[in-house]
Amino acid sequence: MPVTAKLSRKFYEKLGDDVANELVNWFNQVDATYRAELRELNELNFARFDAKLEQRLVAFSAHIELRIATFETRITRWMLVMWLGTLGTLIAVLKL
Repeated sequence: MPVTAKLSRKFYEKLGDDVANELVNWFNQVDATYRAELRELNELNFARFDAKLEQRLVAFSAHIELRIATFETRITRWMLVMWLGTLGTLIAVLKL
């Protein structure tokens, strides 16, 4: 919500209504220009932040997928060793 500049009555008395209104209009134009530039700068910064965040999330996701795949490989090996040991023990017990 834009805030319009207002001058005290003394400015209007000293400068006159036309000059004081012109000064108020100029202040408001400068304010609107700065707000527009600030908005544009914020949008550009947010776009850069969003791109960096997206890039980091993709890298993190790839890292997590690699860790899960490594874990699955390790757990599969241990399961195989456990089942082979159990099978070996079972065969040995059944021969006796």
